[in-house]
Amino acid sequence: MTKTKNNIKNIALCGVMIALATGLSEIKIYHPPLGGGVTLLSMVPIAFLACMLDFKWGFIAAFAYSMVQLFMSMGEVMSWGLSAGAVAATFVLDYVLAYTCLCICGIWKNKGAKGIIAGVLLATTIRFLCHFMTGVYIFDIWAPDSWENIWVYSLCYNGAYMLPEIVLTCIGTTLLVKTKAIQKMLKL
Repeated sequence: MTKTKNNIKNIALCGVMIALATGLSEIKIYHPPLGGGVTLLSMVPIAFLACMLDFKWGFIAAFAYSMVQLFMSMGEVMSWGLSAGAVAATFVLDYVLAYTCLCICGIWKNKGAKGIIAGVLLATTIRFLCHFMTGVYIFDIWAPDSWENIWVYSLCYNGAYMLPEIVLTCIGTTLLVKTKAIQKMLKL
């Protein structure tokens, strides 16, 4: 296949997987009051894409997905009454970095299904850390007075939705990787 045809195929595949991930992100199982949420396996299409293509394409797709998530949430973020600096930091940490890190899901794809699951666990944990740091440095203003330790507050708030999201994503990945169609798609 020529480089141009391969690029067109990759662009189309990225578009389909980003659209699928975006649609799944709108199916909220749990939506906490100050942002975040547990979705119906919304990270899995990006994770599989990162495993199917090389790092460059995984990065491009994960970054594009971060932009989609940012634009879809911009109204909500802007309504929180944050300073311009806090809004900019939220955009970078809670969206661009948090979702772009999904490109590393394919880091151990050559190790088979276990490597893919380990890559998904690593990437989703890094995503959690991005949200955690945003909670510590930006959203400390919303911590109730009874929470004296902002690190614990951020851990509890972000853990309340990211831990289930990580677990569901890893379970969904594990189950899907066992199917023949996904194995063929991921060339396992």
